[in-house]
Amino acid sequence: MLRKAEIKDVKDIQKLLLHYANRGDMLSRSLSELYEALRDFYIVEDEGRITGVAALHIVWEDLAEIRSVAVAEDVGRKGVGTEVVNACITEGRQLGLKRLFCLTYKPDFFAKFGFQIVDKSQLPHKVWGDCIKCAKFPDCDEIAMILDLENLK
Repeated sequence: MLRKAEIKDVKDIQKLLLHYANRGDMLSRSLSELYEALRDFYIVEDEGRITGVAALHIVWEDLAEIRSVAVAEDVGRKGVGTEVVNACITEGRQLGLKRLFCLTYKPDFFAKFGFQIVDKSQLPHKVWGDCIKCAKFPDCDEIAMILDLENLK
């Protein structure tokens, strides 16, 4: 079941994100950060267990980031990631955003939604605020991708 995250979900969201953060696949998020950004998150829940998460984080009047996309390994390739990312895209359109971006190690996954690889220099400096927390900063090896919502069918 897809739904917006609730307060009771925060610790389980953190646990899922931490699994991938410990492998170097994404930034870890503190409980404080997750509580502050709770309204950004969509989750997929199956029998009381969170199996997937993604967040739509608004950066500016026309731009938001899809971030913290994670799916429990035992349910991978079953559409959970697609479900949470589609929810973020739908909300972005409803809000009137023009573009969404992501920084990812999975460009093929995001390409399925219409995201296109761009040079990181095309993203405004404002998006790099979280990067300072990353062990890989300033040598980021993630791939920047943008989805143009105005031309999305």
